[in-house]
Amino acid sequence: MKKIIFLFLFSTQFFVAQEKVNVDLSNPNATIYTHLYFLQEETFQPIKASKTFFGLKQKDAIDKAIKLKKILDGKGLFIDFNKIPNDPNYNDTIGYRRVYKYVIFPLRMPQISVEKINGSWYYSEETVAQIDTLYNQVFPWYVHKLQEMIPVSGYKKVFGIELWQFVGILLLLAFTVLMVIIIKKISFWILQALQEKITHKDSNSEAKLILKKLAHPISLVVGIKIIDAVFPSLQFSLDVNAWVFMTLNIAETIFWIYVFLKLVKVVMKLYEDFTSKTESKLDDQLVPILRNFLTVVVVVIGSFRMLHILGVDTTTLLAGATIGGLAFALASQDTVKNLIGTIMIFIDKPFHIGDWIVTSELEGTVEQVGFRSTRVRAADTSIFQIPNSKLSEIVINNRGMLLFRRHRTELGLRYDTPPELIDAFVKGVRELIMVHPDSRKDAFNAEFIGFGDSALLILVNVYFRSLDWNLEQSSKHKLHIAIVKLAKELGVEFAFPSTTVTIENFPEKKGINPRYDTDKERIEIAISSVVSNFEEENPTEKNEI
Repeated sequence: MKKIIFLFLFSTQFFVAQEKVNVDLSNPNATIYTHLYFLQEETFQPIKASKTFFGLKQKDAIDKAIKLKKILDGKGLFIDFNKIPNDPNYNDTIGYRRVYKYVIFPLRMPQISVEKINGSWYYSEETVAQIDTLYNQVFPWYVHKLQEMIPVSGYKKVFGIELWQFVGILLLLAFTVLMVIIIKKISFWILQALQEKITHKDSNSEAKLILKKLAHPISLVVGIKIIDAVFPSLQFSLDVNAWVFMTLNIAETIFWIYVFLKLVKVVMKLYEDFTSKTESKLDDQLVPILRNFLTVVVVVIGSFRMLHILGVDTTTLLAGATIGGLAFALASQDTVKNLIGTIMIFIDKPFHIGDWIVTSELEGTVEQVGFRSTRVRAADTSIFQIPNSKLSEIVINNRGMLLFRRHRTELGLRYDTPPELIDAFVKGVRELIMVHPDSRKDAFNAEFIGFGDSALLILVNVYFRSLDWNLEQSSKHKLHIAIVKLAKELGVEFAFPSTTVTIENFPEKKGINPRYDTDKERIEIAISSVVSNFEEENPTEKNEI
């Protein structure tokens, strides 16, 4: 009787246990759980685990199921079932075509996924096709050969680790260090060759130092990749592999951030050398702005990658950041407008650093273009800070982009100047303009244009090549001094506002009117002398405009 009762109780417990471990393929979570649950040591039933593969023979399905479990364990891919959807109709698409598919590790191993087939969830066809390839990558052929060579004593455990695993770790670290040293030298040589090819000059000490700093993290990344590829062959437990590979991923992300930060520095250094050779100074101002922008981009992307490794749902975080960013942008429209204005200034280039600009409200020299505003220094050395949004909309007269600087003035001769001397004076002024080293030779005027209140008016209209304000004043000075010397040599006097009273009843009184010498030969000699002296004092450059 006791035996019958015991048999009854045992049979009841057996059937209850069987109900608890039934195969469930109703949703992504159930399918993945079924696969892994029936391959654990205490619940090892590979036939049930193979049910998660559709359309395969039982033997092949069992082989695929076991290999996939080893791949996940070898790469330390710990599955958090709380994050796997339980929806039988889960799909990750938005378009008109619904795709019932779930990728378990979209970043670390996107080849593994489950999909809905005939109302149930199975591992996808892509996964089935990739399992053998992934398995050979995680456990290369030499692993099995080496395991056959390990003696029985090599499987003894010390602190829970087998002796052959200790030896494997030491050999892996030694090989990795050796490869890091070699890769560092090769990376530096390649980077130096690229830098010299791009810049067409040998690397200086500063450039070599930057390239060495860039080559070092590159070699470390390669070292991490070696450990990442070989470590699964040591066949540690899933917990150990999970911690090791998380550490490797964090280290790799930090190194990549460092690599790209150094790369930004190298690229900006090359761009800075390029902009220093251009005439425009606005692109020089773009260098620090671009450097800061690219640095922020690298740090933000690296931070998102780090958060994803630590298990943070970056999709939700990104969505929240986007909404928050939109709200922030709406709350700070002026800042956004100024940023857009800055972009427009760098695209359109209405002026360059150092240009003299004139607007309806101010005029001065452009000193700096920032993210938000532009700094302009007025003639009295005061500073104007103009929002870039406003500066990109107003009318700007860029005096710095003049091809020539125009100088117009009127000279007044006395009314009693003889016509011969007026012609001689005008002729002399023309010749002085022609030999002036800074003047434009094909466009100028020197003409007797009319009669003023107190003087005969001589128009002088000349264009100077120098665009610098100080050099323009120096060019004016040279021309004005030469004209004064010409007038002195010709005996021509400049008029000034005056009133002349004529007294005819005092013959003993002499008039104040000057005596003009209109001898043609003397006039020609005077003009030739003044022009020759001016030309000797101010030699004209060969490349005249």
